[in-house]
Amino acid sequence: MVIFMATTKTTQKEKTRGLLQSFHPYKARKGEEYMNENQKSHFIAILTEWKSKLMKEVDRTVTHMQDEAANFPDPADRASQEEEFSLELRTRDRERRLIKKIDSTLELISKADYGYCDSCGVEIGIKRLEARPTATQCVDCKSLDEIKEKQILG
Repeated sequence: MVIFMATTKTTQKEKTRGLLQSFHPYKARKGEEYMNENQKSHFIAILTEWKSKLMKEVDRTVTHMQDEAANFPDPADRASQEEEFSLELRTRDRERRLIKKIDSTLELISKADYGYCDSCGVEIGIKRLEARPTATQCVDCKSLDEIKEKQILG
């Protein structure tokens, strides 16, 4: 009989924080132009490292699932393994969508459209982009969208 050890669940935000721990905050110089080449390079480095770490997680999952796949005679063991794999695959699916978002963000940088709100056109801001590198809206517009969404769903 196989016994699965309980693991603590890690939220997506905690994983994201863990993936981005190695970056250093950008220190803007006085009078520096917004989204200059140094800032773009800073965000390209953050996004490519993030993507790389996500891709390693995908590889790790594939290896883990291949190594751990077994046809257990006990239905409870099979169910536990299937549940574990299901959770892992859902997480990878979210990460796959995040990788697509990172790719589209890198494309925005290459087109010089990065760092500006899609809704109102104002600067999103370096600190917000460091907290959420794939952000496409300023804090105000994102807040308004969330309020509207709650009103529609609520």
